[in-house]
Amino acid sequence: MVPPPAADDRARKPARPPSGRQRPDPTEVSHWRPLHLLLAAMDDEIAALYAERGVTGIRPRFTRPLIRLGREGPMTIRALSDALGVSHSAMSQTVAALRREGFVRSTPGADARTREVAVTPRAREVLPFLEAEWRATERAVADLEAEIPYALSQVVRDLEAALARRSFRDRIAAHLDDGDGAP
Repeated sequence: MVPPPAADDRARKPARPPSGRQRPDPTEVSHWRPLHLLLAAMDDEIAALYAERGVTGIRPRFTRPLIRLGREGPMTIRALSDALGVSHSAMSQTVAALRREGFVRSTPGADARTREVAVTPRAREVLPFLEAEWRATERAVADLEAEIPYALSQVVRDLEAALARRSFRDRIAAHLDDGDGAP
């Protein structure tokens, strides 16, 4: 099992004292990093499960697009990115990786400018496992939420509500304007 990241980066690496007028490196302390590390560790454990079960060439980020393509049929990269709520660029990179691994193929779309992405027989073989893993992962996340005093899904809803009151952009801009973000 991958150990969870430290709760606070400051506990692992103290910020360097400023030399002269230079301020410490702001990337040495992060409120985001522990969450990113935790999510990466969880993805690593899912990938390890794939390997243990003999499912090769699959990364956790491939699962949603493969399941969607398996259920909906061929789609353009734009339609797939819109359906999954990710950028076209990110989906294009994922599709390229899926193509290299032999899980999808591209065919000409309705017009000369588009190409449709479809699952291959190799993907069809692993789709039942991927769907089962998705459901099991969702149940495992629900179990985790039941163990902690404040569920992550509630954190997300609370953050969304706070950001509806004042956008993240406005919050950052306020700190930049008051000098907190100044070089």
